[in-house]
Amino acid sequence: MVSFLEASLAQLSVHRVGNKVQDEFYVLSESSLVIDNEILNNLLNKYFLSPFEKVNEVFRFMHSSGDLALNELFHFTSLMFKDRGSFHEVSKQITKHLFDISSHPKIKSGELYIAYFNDLQIEGELHDAVGIFKSESKEAFLKVSPDEGGFSLDYESEGINIQKLDKGCLIFNTDKEEGYKVVLIDQTNRTDAAYWKDDFLKLKIRNDDFNKTNNTLSVLKNFVNTKLDEGFEISKADKIDLLNKSIKYFKEKETFDMNEFGEEVIGNDKAIESFKAYSQSYADEFDAEMGDSFNISNAAVKKQARVFKSILKLDKNFHIYIHGNKEMIEKGFDEDKKLNYYKVYFKEEE
Repeated sequence: MVSFLEASLAQLSVHRVGNKVQDEFYVLSESSLVIDNEILNNLLNKYFLSPFEKVNEVFRFMHSSGDLALNELFHFTSLMFKDRGSFHEVSKQITKHLFDISSHPKIKSGELYIAYFNDLQIEGELHDAVGIFKSESKEAFLKVSPDEGGFSLDYESEGINIQKLDKGCLIFNTDKEEGYKVVLIDQTNRTDAAYWKDDFLKLKIRNDDFNKTNNTLSVLKNFVNTKLDEGFEISKADKIDLLNKSIKYFKEKETFDMNEFGEEVIGNDKAIESFKAYSQSYADEFDAEMGDSFNISNAAVKKQARVFKSILKLDKNFHIYIHGNKEMIEKGFDEDKKLNYYKVYFKEEE
């Protein structure tokens, strides 16, 4: 979705932000960096932008009051897009804002890179974009250099691996009235890391076909795995079969229709109504309108298919992978051994 083949790094400011509750502080640079080394420029582009090439979710800035102007990052980036001359001074304000919300004791200190890009592509269109990136993880690197009679060996104890961007976002200068288009990276995947998306940026996911497809499949997976048991007696094999049918429906259809999906996949009136109620509850809680009908996003289906489990785990002895016809597997109970069993039918052994 994001391509940087035509992009150029126009401006870059680097600051350091600490953890407020750990009595650390922030350090602001006096001016932007001048990057006149082509190799370094290319490395920075790779470090900052390559993680976004496979990102599909698009977010928008929001504020709980409904007034976008009260979102700090929306305000700051709007200033940058309006007046490029204000870039460095505004980058300082962004750093101070991040410091102010860094109140969780586990938030790591690190360098904050704020960049301005020309001709960065999203969804097939070129736009200017502001990038905000934070490096928290440091690694040791060996340096081998030619020397008299052989080589010398040295190391860098706190280097940055350009293959691993810890946190980042790209804010594209388009759709301003709706909160801009924003894409996000957060590799830390910890509960305290929500500060980046929720506290610092204040983002909500854009309600497009990708997110409708992604949300519907996520809700369906949770419904089958956790909710169905409350009203129905259903085996794990039947759950896997239902998830397989669901993915098959999304792979083969171009559009999702709730009523059609209920009839073709779920096939039980009570379960259909339960799923509709569960979906609506999710939409209300997370402000994510999914809709009863939408165009299916193949990228979202591909993403979700990786986490739809088709494995039936039996104690710690066996795993059965169920990919197709559930009628080829039977469950029973052996009275003599007092154990459950599955009987599997097949035509050929491969």
